[in-house]
Amino acid sequence: MKANVGTVDKVVRIIAGLAIIGWGVAAGNWLGAIGIVPLATALLGFCPAYSLMGVNTCGTKK
Repeated sequence: MKANVGTVDKVVRIIAGLAIIGWGVAAGNWLGAIGIVPLATALLGFCPAYSLMGVNTCGTKK
């Protein structure tokens, strides 16, 4: 797995993931568990969807 998620993208994903999880907890809704996906991709630095689309927001050279 080659990193394809950049720093700004990671920050946005962490904020979005925490917001989705927070909403799920506040609403008592299990759909808040979907917030784990952006958190995982941010922490791993790899997004499978980006890989399929050929997107790379990471500053590393190819």
